[in-house]
Formats: sequence, structure tokens, C-alpha cells
Amino acid sequence: MAGDRSIKLLTAVALAALAIPAQAQHADAEAAAMVPPAVAAERCPPETAAESRRRSADVPVLEYEPTPCNPAQLPTPMLDQIGGFQGLPDRWRLVEAIGIKQNLLDPYHGYNILKGDKPAFGEDWFFALVGVSDTVIEPREFPVPVGGPVADRAGSLDLFGDGKQNVFSQTFAVETILYKGNTVFKPPEWEFRFTPAFNVSRVSVGEQGLLKANPDYGRTRTESVLGIQALFVDKHMWNVSERYDFDSVRVGVQPFTADFRGFLYSDSALGVRWFGIRDNNRLQYNLAWFRRIDKDTNSGLNNLAERGLAALRHDDLFVANVYYQDFPVLGFTSQAVVMHDRNREGGRIRYDENGIIQRPASLGLERSYDYDVTYLGVSGDGHFGVLNLSTSAYAVVGDTSRGIFVERSQNVRAGFFAAELSRDFSWIRARGSIAWASGDRDPYDGRAEGFDAVLENPLFAGADTSFWIREPVPLIAGGRVALSGRNGMLNSLRSSKEFGQSNFVNPGLRLLGAGVDLDLTPTLRVSGNLNYLAFDHTATLEAARAQSGIGRGIGIDASVALTWRPLAIQNVVARLSYATLFPGAGYRAL
Repeated sequence: MAGDRSIKLLTAVALAALAIPAQAQHADAEAAAMVPPAVAAERCPPETAAESRRRSADVPVLEYEPTPCNPAQLPTPMLDQIGGFQGLPDRWRLVEAIGIKQNLLDPYHGYNILKGDKPAFGEDWFFALVGVSDTVIEPREFPVPVGGPVADRAGSLDLFGDGKQNVFSQTFAVETILYKGNTVFKPPEWEFRFTPAFNVSRVSVGEQGLLKANPDYGRTRTESVLGIQALFVDKHMWNVSERYDFDSVRVGVQPFTADFRGFLYSDSALGVRWFGIRDNNRLQYNLAWFRRIDKDTNSGLNNLAERGLAALRHDDLFVANVYYQDFPVLGFTSQAVVMHDRNREGGRIRYDENGIIQRPASLGLERSYDYDVTYLGVSGDGHFGVLNLSTSAYAVVGDTSRGIFVERSQNVRAGFFAAELSRDFSWIRARGSIAWASGDRDPYDGRAEGFDAVLENPLFAGADTSFWIREPVPLIAGGRVALSGRNGMLNSLRSSKEFGQSNFVNPGLRLLGAGVDLDLTPTLRVSGNLNYLAFDHTATLEAARAQSGIGRGIGIDASVALTWRPLAIQNVVARLSYATLFPGAGYRAL
């Protein structure tokens, strides 16, 4: 019986639902009957025969019945019937009209003229102020040379000294941007940007003579410096399509990265850059000239505030690159780059602020040189289906006026390749990395076959959480140079990335790595990396150390990092990392 009652109830509901449209149609008919015939004819004019169109015989006729005209329905009112609107000066005053007030102290509540929510003056001049604080606390330990005759502790008559070091570095950067234009749909017409950065650092080491050439300085150094990281004007030249494809020119001190991962060049330098987009932003290009700037020794900031134009190096870069999206497949961006490095620092000597020689490098003949080299490269970044791929390949050709170990010119012929393949499994990303930089087989012949970048800053294989990439491991008893520079993975044997000349007589690199990223929560990520490192050829190391039988194995670099974003955005990021190197036969021999 319960089932019967349910069926009857459903039937009653269905009948009621059918009755509602019928009642509505009856009401519409009664309303239409009350409309005068003249008004009904004006609102619902008689239909005219539509023009017939030729139709293929195999295309069926679609029956279409338009909604019947209802003369009782009122027409849409015209503008002159509504009356005038009360306009607002511009779209930015809308927030004021609905009661949102300005709040200069809180960028998340209310609008803020300091972050470009409203014109600072005029109709379309905006101002944005961005503050960045970067704090680094880094206790570290790796082999360093002993202080020798300046050592002040017992038991220091040895080759290796106390490698324990503590680094504290605090950088404050203020980015000020003034720009003109409507940035919702088209690029700004003008942009003026100035980014000063202030750094204070304190370093303590276990050996005399590491921080300053003068051994009386001691084992602790505290310094501060003001650097200029950006100072440029950007002019929007013109649009070349209705979708705002454009050309622009930028002049001044500006950041630039030559490829996706910073393998070749990533720096802020004085230059002129002509750039633009085409094909609805599918193609982007850059044509640029840069003159490199000497850095402050202890912070890495541009040393323009203290030295002015004297900080400009005799090192010019000419760059052309192009990016093309969705090539060769959807979701993958391909890039090609040509970069020419013209260095004219031969015969010049440069000591850094610590009194340590930087040019020429304290290696081999210890003489600086001129060189002209051209880099030809292709890169890609994106995904093929579920597989993510980021890759770069470079060939460098050119010549140097003299070699590191020989007093004659050398032809540069070197290569580089790197790739990182990854796949996401829900909250887990598994990564595999491979890299190769050619090494020089014979430092005394007429060919320089070791690959070296202009100024690398690789985001690869763990990046700066990796021990080998992060730390400037010195070549002890082989010259005052590093095997690889800070935040660099190439074994280039330079005095430093920032000051030194490119060195194409080096042992090269082989890297094979695996890593994983674990997004435990939206605010917490754990990353781990394990990289096997080796020299490509060791003839250069054997010449520098006057030591035979140096193996290729550098060792295994293991690192883990914990990244915490308390606001789930990039405004506040804290990272804790630990890295260690398990040395191989080659590194042990050094």
C-alpha cells in the first residue's frame, strides 16, 4: 500500500506540473486579447517569406518554429526613454563608488595608490612600490687552504685548514616603477624603473687570509654596500596588430636571462634591448647589447653606486633570441639564441675590494687575455603529454688571444647539454636530470675545448640547495680559483663568476641526478636531490696541480630542502636546506 500511495503522489505532482504551462498560456492569451489591434500589429508585424537559399540534396531540412510573438509583452525601452546616465571619470573610481576606501598600509584591504590600483597623477600615470627582504643564514664547511705563514693557531702547518664558516647576509631591495598606460588590455606606453638594494653581511672563517689579502684583518668581516640592480626606461614603440602585438625598446641597467634555466647568462647589466611579440603572443624576440658591470665582492650587487661608470667592464654581449610557443607540440615552448661575447680585458689587472686578484685569474701563466666567442643554442620548456621537459644545448666557437697555460692563441670549440624530465603524480613530482659540459683534453695545444658560460645561475638539479652549485669549492694548491663558482655548476676554474674572464681550458662536467618534490600541503613542500658529479677530462687539473692520476669522479651530492609559504603565496617564503658531498676518487685526489 505504501508503494501505491507513492505512485499516486508522483502522478499528482506530474499532472500539476503539466497544468502550470497551460495556465500560463491561457493568461498570455487573455492579455493579448486586451491589446488594441493597432498596437498588436505594431508590436508583432506580419511575417515575410524568407529568402530561399540553395541547399545540397543530402542536407536534411531542419524544422524550426520561432517563439510566437506576444503583443502583450512590453518592448525594450530605448535610451531616450530611460534618461541620461551619471558617468564616472574612469574605471578606478568605481571602487570609491561602492564604498572601498584607500589604505596605504595594508595592500590586501582597500585600494592602494602605491601598488598601481589608481593613477598617481593625470589620467593614466601609475606608480608601484615593491619591497623585498632576503635573509640568508648559512653555516658551511668544505676544504680550504691553510693560512700558511699567517696562521694564528697551533697545528696549522698543513695543506688544508679549518673549513668551518658562518655567513649572514641581509639584503633589502626597493623596486620603484612609474608607468603610463592602460595595462588591462595593452602594454604600458612608458615605464621608468629604479631598484636600489642595500646589503649587510657578516662572515666568520677559521683561517687567516681567506676574507682579506691582508692577514691583519682577522677572521671576521662585517660590511655593507648599496647596489643598483635596475635603472632603465622602457618605451612602447608601436602596436603591429589588433591583439596588441608590439615592439618596445629598453635602455639602462636591466635584468636579462638568455634561456629558461639560466645556463648561459643571467645578470643585470647596462644595455639596450629591443624586444616584442608577434602572432598573438606566440612568438617573442629579443635583440640586445649589454656591457657587463663589476660587482661588489661580498654581496654580488652591481657596484655602480660606489664606482660609477668605472664599474663598467670591457666586456660586451650581443644577443638575439626568439621564443615560439606551442612548438613542436601544444604546451611546449622552443627557443633559439645567438650570443657573441667580445672581451677586451687582456693586459688589465683587477683586484677586488678584499685585495684579492680577480683578473687575471691566479692560474697557469696568470695573464689576462682577449677573446671573441659566439654561443649558438636551442632550448625548450613545457610538456609532452604527462611528461614535463626542460632542456638546453649550446655550442661555442671563437678564439682567445692567449691560453691559460700557453703563450699563444687558442681556438675555442666546446659544447654543453642539459635536460630535466619530470612527471607529476598528484602531489608528488619525480625528476631526472642530466648535464654535460665538455672538458679540455690537452691544455697545451691550440684548442680550448672546455665549455664555460658568460655568467650562469642555473635553476637545475636542486639549484642553490645543491652543495656543488651553491658553494664556491676552491682548487687548493692549484691557483686561487674555484672549481665551480657560487651558484654555478660548471667547473670553469675562474677566480669568480662575477669578476673572472671566461675560461675555456677547464675539466668540464658530467652530471646525472634524480629528485623529488613533495607538496605536503598548499603551504609546505619538501624537495630532495641526489646528483652524481664527475669531471669530463682531468688534464687541466693535472697541469694546474702538477699532479698525475687524478680520477674523474667528483662524488655524490645529496641535498634536502623544506620550503614553507605561510600565506600560500610567494610574498613570504622560508626555506631550510641541508646539503653534503660524498667525495669521489677525483675530488679526494685534489
